[in-house]
Amino acid sequence: MADKLNLAQHHFILASKSPRRQYLLKELGLEFEIITKEVDESFPENLKAQEIPLYLCRKKADAFDGSLNDNSIVITADTIVWINDHVMNKPADHQEAIKMLRLLSGNMHEVFTGVCLKSKKKETSFYSASKVYFKHLSDKEIDQYITTFKPYDKAGAYGAQECMPHDVPPCSIEEAAFLASINKPGLNTIDAAKSTQETIGTYFVEKIEGSYFNVMGLPLKELYEELLKF
Repeated sequence: MADKLNLAQHHFILASKSPRRQYLLKELGLEFEIITKEVDESFPENLKAQEIPLYLCRKKADAFDGSLNDNSIVITADTIVWINDHVMNKPADHQEAIKMLRLLSGNMHEVFTGVCLKSKKKETSFYSASKVYFKHLSDKEIDQYITTFKPYDKAGAYGAQECMPHDVPPCSIEEAAFLASINKPGLNTIDAAKSTQETIGTYFVEKIEGSYFNVMGLPLKELYEELLKF
């Protein structure tokens, strides 16, 4: 990629506790500070699909009003699972995770991530959308996955990096080309998620149409392009 981010002139803040977002942003080459603020994550009931994470990432960014330095850029994000005209949040417990994965089983759902970039003088936001196709899951597979990975911090009760075949590159053609342009081709592997837990010997995701990193919670290619413009 011809254009490169001028990293030295900015103080980047990632407003997220997500280890996946922290890992991906670090792999993008950004040095950043993690600062999170307590934000009410409720949203108007009339919002649909991408409108929800866009609303929430902006809401998270608004929490930094009055606290940013001249060279600071805060990055906020929110990811939802959308199926049957309904939003899936993070599961509260094992039983709710079971219900979610049963609903996703054998179906296609969409994942939307909203990202907001905010400085002292300006703000921009964007979203990424991906379609995720699940195979049919047995109750045993569902229970084993939840017991092993405890996906209570993940929308829809699953992490893509834990649920795809390890021998298939997960990224789209566009994402793979982008990774090559920033000298990060190694990110186009499932192992790049650096899960510390053992595979359960199965997979849920048959295919992803769109951004794999979006499903992980931070669309890297789109974020890089927006930072270049910001």
